Amino acid sequence: MKLSKKSDYALRALLTLGERFGKGPISIRELAEQNDVPQRFLEQIMLDMKKVGWVTSIAGRIGGFQLAMSPEEITMGQVVRHFDGVLAPIACVSTTHYEPCSQEWKCRFRRVLLEIRNFTVQLMEKATLAKVLQGAPVQREEVFANFAFGDGI
Repeated sequence: MKLSKKSDYALRALLTLGERFGKGPISIRELAEQNDVPQRFLEQIMLDMKKVGWVTSIAGRIGGFQLAMSPEEITMGQVVRHFDGVLAPIACVSTTHYEPCSQEWKCRFRRVLLEIRNFTVQLMEKATLAKVLQGAPVQREEVFANFAFGDGI
């Protein structure tokens, strides 16, 4: 699974708003700067998230965006499905974007991809903004540590 820029940027913004939950709005300019996101693109994303009900906006000089609900109520799975439409690695194991394959009746690796989908969904639905904010950022060394195989991962 690879996240789109929209999902990536939406999650960055939501986590920043989650850190500030209950402390008032943050301007779109500041939100874009803090998350290294193009402001115009972020404006579109924020308006989309406002329609969904995850954020609210306050007009004016001291206005901006803030979470419309508690960080415990928004999951990474919701956000990624909203912007990317699917968590499944291939269409023949997707429930919402299913596409039949001529090899389904004999495909063995499809089972592994189905398990990956199920595991991914479980992790993403447990990952509320609040839980993600409790974790530490991944350090570069962690990406490469103790991994003996898997070139291209």
